[in-house]
Amino acid sequence: MSSSLHAAERGIGPKTVAFLHGFGGCHEVWRDVTSMLAPDMRTLAYDLPGHGLSLDFPGSGSARTAARAALTDLAARGMKRVHLVGHSMGGAVAVLMALAEAERIASLTLLAPGGFGPEINGPLLRRYAAATGKSEIRTCLAAMSGPLSQPPEHVVDVLDEMRRRPGQLQKLVEFAASMTRDDRQGAIPREQLETLKMPVMVIWGTDDAVLPVCQADAMPVHFHLHHVLEAGHMLPEEAPDLVAMAVRRNMNRRSSRRLQPRLDAAAS
Repeated sequence: MSSSLHAAERGIGPKTVAFLHGFGGCHEVWRDVTSMLAPDMRTLAYDLPGHGLSLDFPGSGSARTAARAALTDLAARGMKRVHLVGHSMGGAVAVLMALAEAERIASLTLLAPGGFGPEINGPLLRRYAAATGKSEIRTCLAAMSGPLSQPPEHVVDVLDEMRRRPGQLQKLVEFAASMTRDDRQGAIPREQLETLKMPVMVIWGTDDAVLPVCQADAMPVHFHLHHVLEAGHMLPEEAPDLVAMAVRRNMNRRSSRRLQPRLDAAAS
């Protein structure tokens, strides 16, 4: 087994942005977003544990494992302070990273993040996990996207190739079953979210069929919320230009709230 995470690195610059994909994805889903940012900043797009080129990472299967793994990898790269962008499951991972080591996270940009409420479309995610071949993958991506969006073919191709790796499909099926047990997901307590003092921007499609947009209603008041009309759950693919613009904007915001002591228990 490989004990390191794979990350695709692009660009140069004084600021580093790390991207964390959603369930069943990989670093390639961020291609259009990072291409808009990389000219003047460093970007790291991860394959999270159990996905893509991080398929064999030991102990994969939970957001907490992914959070610890990403923090360890960033430290090994000498990254003392980074901006995080997380989609869906990757959003939950980003929040857990910020709760564990707030001083290392300069900003959080969360796209339809997991963990903001118990509701989740378990049947759709389990069907997506078991999808084989481009047609099934495309159909599932379309079901998770807004009514005006079509899944990009390069994403369909990459996900199909990823699932052809020995053991990948089984890993996704097992992961989905655990993540959507009783058609509910684990939720990060509101009081923990309240402790996040760095700039936090949350972006949510109004037609999200995986995680209901109403989950944003109960988030802390100092989080900045942006609704994307007629967009679904797959925001990195549906609105890459908007995502890139939001990341830039959030990176330049300043928080007026003082950081609280580190919450070690959050990443246990």
